[in-house]
Amino acid sequence: MSNRIAILGSTGSIGTQALEVVRAHPTHFGVEVLTANSNVDLLIEQAIEFQPNAVVISDESKYSKVADALSDSDIKIYAGTEALEQIVQMETLDTILISIVGFAALRPTLKAIETGKNIAIANKETFVVAGEIMGEKARQFKANIFPVDSEHSAIFQCLAGEMHNAVEKIYLTASGGPFRGRNIEFLETVKAADALKHPNWVMGAKITIDSATMMNKGFEMIEAKWLFGLNPQQIDVLVHPQSIVHSMVQFEDGSIKAQLGLPDMKLPIQYALGYPNRLKNSFPRLDFVNFSKLEFEPPNKEVFRTLLIAEEAMKKGGNMPCVVNAANEIAVAAFLKDSIGFMDIPTLIEESMQTIDYIKTPSLDDYFATDKKTRLKVLERIN
Repeated sequence: MSNRIAILGSTGSIGTQALEVVRAHPTHFGVEVLTANSNVDLLIEQAIEFQPNAVVISDESKYSKVADALSDSDIKIYAGTEALEQIVQMETLDTILISIVGFAALRPTLKAIETGKNIAIANKETFVVAGEIMGEKARQFKANIFPVDSEHSAIFQCLAGEMHNAVEKIYLTASGGPFRGRNIEFLETVKAADALKHPNWVMGAKITIDSATMMNKGFEMIEAKWLFGLNPQQIDVLVHPQSIVHSMVQFEDGSIKAQLGLPDMKLPIQYALGYPNRLKNSFPRLDFVNFSKLEFEPPNKEVFRTLLIAEEAMKKGGNMPCVVNAANEIAVAAFLKDSIGFMDIPTLIEESMQTIDYIKTPSLDDYFATDKKTRLKVLERIN
């Protein structure tokens, strides 16, 4: 029987690559649910090809267009954000891939975990904001969470068969983004078009900017803390410009295991969807002759101070990572419109950390209130 999957965010970068994996393995995977925020044309195209049980368009104003286009099919059509929370509870699902970007994924992710299904998660913001609650829910409902981020997938793979051995440290690798080696003066002049030119990875706009600021790596540190039960002191970042070593685990005996591969998100997507099996594919292979030199260097935290921001938020805990995430989302959106400068992004986040009330042990409602308050504050500051 095929693994019946729901892809939340099927029109985004991860979602479209997940469907490439499905195309490559039609006997292993069946598409039950596809969802999109507003990219109605691509959602319709995907639905016609994969014939899911149901589709959801979050933008309710586009419901009629989807319904008209799929009127000759048996596909059920739903609209609105609440529909996302309901659709993940379908009994026919085996695996739910969360590839919605940002804080918007939190509620449907929690609902998905409550089903006890397998969760393949490509959204790091949910763990950044509410990692403790996510972990508690997963334990309570016995849901398996498989990371899709290449770095966390690498750690997950390195830990296979090692659960009885204590981890001394993990190393999250970073490409360094398009501005590796640049100074603050240069970064003060860059525009969104410059920051979107990632040297190694093809990703969505938001995550590409996060990679350029290195906030993406900061978020990955926080996510790793919750995914693997680590202390902040056990998590380190190394800049690795070739993006071949996706991350490493160092054990108490000093041994280090690493997961290597070409920078292709289809590999960790396939691993998460197919776990525990490694499915044969025809993706390009790593040839070490073409990568005879692999470089590693420490990140420049004075220039890319988002790493220091993330470390501070991770150590302080409570609602502070939620503040950082909300401020970052608004700042990145403004930068993409060229409304603010590149170096304004960390400044706006730092200001938010200083002005938003700190809550040591927040509830889920506290997270939503913090997120809303932070976004409003940053918008007021920008405007």
